[in-house]
Amino acid sequence: MTTKDRSLAALGLDDVPVERPLTYPGRPAPEPALLDGDELLRLDVRPLRLGGWPVADHPDRPSLDEALTALGRPVTGRRHPVVSVGSNSSPGQLAHKLTRLGIATTVPMVPVRVRGIGVGCAGHISPAGYVAGTPYIERTADTTLVVSWLDSTQLRALDSTEFPRYRRAVLPGDVFELTMPSGERLGGAYIYFGVRGVLADADTRRPVPGGGDQSELLAGLLSRSARLRELLGPDPAGWTRRIRADEALRVRATQVLGEAGWVLPQTDFLPYADESAALWSYDDLPALDGSLPDLA
Repeated sequence: MTTKDRSLAALGLDDVPVERPLTYPGRPAPEPALLDGDELLRLDVRPLRLGGWPVADHPDRPSLDEALTALGRPVTGRRHPVVSVGSNSSPGQLAHKLTRLGIATTVPMVPVRVRGIGVGCAGHISPAGYVAGTPYIERTADTTLVVSWLDSTQLRALDSTEFPRYRRAVLPGDVFELTMPSGERLGGAYIYFGVRGVLADADTRRPVPGGGDQSELLAGLLSRSARLRELLGPDPAGWTRRIRADEALRVRATQVLGEAGWVLPQTDFLPYADESAALWSYDDLPALDGSLPDLA
C-alpha cells in the first residue's frame, strides 16, 4: 500500500511477547495508525469520525474507510472499539495473534485518553509465562491507552485468546471518558478484565502498577515468596521457561499468588460485563458531546 518502509520490524514494533515473554507487554502503537499485515500506516487526525481520517502513508491519501473498502474489509462504523491495557496494544502481538488464528490483520489502532481506568497486573500467570496487565476501576486515573477497531471476526478471535482468564465488558462513555485525538468522545468501548483479580501491594492493598518491565516484576515476586522461588526460580528466565513447559505448574503458581494474599477481587467491572452474541459497533456508540462539527 505504501512505498515507505512502514514494516513493524523497521519501526521496532515487531515484538511478540507470547513468544518472548520477558518483552511483555511489547511496544504499543505510538500514534493513530492502520495495522495491515506487517505494516503500520499512519493516520492523519482530522476533526472527523475515525473513518474520515486520511491514511498518511498511502500515496493517494484515501480516507481510512476508503482504504478499508479497497482492501475488502469492514469500514470503521461496523467495527468494534476495544481498549487494550496489555500486549493487545502492541501491533506485533496483535498481528501475531490474528495471523496464528488465520484472521486478517487489518486493524485501525488509536491511542485514546481514558479516564477512570487504571492498569494493574493480573492475578494469574499466563500460559506464555508472563504476568499480564489487567484494568481496574480508578475514578481519578487519566491514562492513554490504545483502542483497536476490530471487525466481528477479529473480536471473536480475540475472545478466544482471552477467555476464560478474562471477561469482556462495555465501558459506557458517559461513565468513563474516552477522548480521541480529534476531540471526539466515544460513546463506549469494549475492554477485557481479569477474572482472577488484580495483584496488590501487600502493605497498601493498592493494585501493583502494570505495563512496566516484566523481568523486574517477576524478580520482585520471586524475592517475596519462597514458594514461588521453589516452583519457578531462580530468576525470571527460569520462571518463564518452567511455566511454558508445564501447565500444571502454572496453575499451582497462580494459586500461590492468591494464597499469599496478593490478589484483590475484580468486582467493579461486573455491572459492565457483556459477552452477548450481539456486538456493539462504533456506529452503535455515537459520540457523546457533539465535539466534532460533522457528527450527526
